[in-house]
Amino acid sequence: MKDAKTTQTAAPVIEAQGLNLTFETADGPVQALKDIDLSIRKGEFVSFIGPSGCGKTTFLRVVADLEHPTSGTITVNGMSPEAARRARAYGYVFQAAGLYPWRTIEGNIRLPLEIMGYSRAEQAERARRVLDLVDLGGFGRKFPWQLSGGMQQRASIARALAFDADILLMDEPFGALDEIVRDRLNEELLRLWHRTEKTIGFVTHSIPEAVYLSTRIVVMSPRPGRITDVIESPLPRERPLDIRDTPEFIEVAHRVREGLRAGHVDD
Repeated sequence: MKDAKTTQTAAPVIEAQGLNLTFETADGPVQALKDIDLSIRKGEFVSFIGPSGCGKTTFLRVVADLEHPTSGTITVNGMSPEAARRARAYGYVFQAAGLYPWRTIEGNIRLPLEIMGYSRAEQAERARRVLDLVDLGGFGRKFPWQLSGGMQQRASIARALAFDADILLMDEPFGALDEIVRDRLNEELLRLWHRTEKTIGFVTHSIPEAVYLSTRIVVMSPRPGRITDVIESPLPRERPLDIRDTPEFIEVAHRVREGLRAGHVDD
């Protein structure tokens, strides 16, 4: 794992400047993002937190070329989001696991590799490797309905990792899980990040989750989505769950809460 100093000086892999996005609706224009300036460096774990409708997911979708900004600029690995998508620069994990019930877990993981034209041998090797990476070795022949919700979400993460993109975009992947499962998956995601050194953009509504996982936390306001604070985490990269009881953790959580409150006041 690269040290903090190396990460701080690394070139940005995602960079937005003056980013705005307005949706045209039957009831008139709705501004989802306003004046977003943000750089995400290689190897960072950046969480986006804010109230529902604040543009967290919209920003991730702009990075993924699923939405297109009205004005401003955004680059991914120095190229446009469209070019980055074509270059398969990122994997995307949605809120729901989105596994096809008629395909085995391995079959679901192999699907994007089939579309990309990998050989059957390479598909099998990559599927085996990422299943081991998310601690699902031996479950490849199971069907999604035979796995718990947490295991299905891990399979979804494995699918996003299968083609070895440097960037992992995660849209509230653990939001529907109970707290015990969520805690365990948070620990596993941190271990995964340590092993792979991916750059991760992570959307969440949970303050403890954002503080526990992140190297930086982006706090956003209600619509139109603006960045009200960007918090550099002082926590060590190795984080047991009980770090959440420390004064350092509580202090960061308090600052996030204050940033959320300030966003509502400004609105």
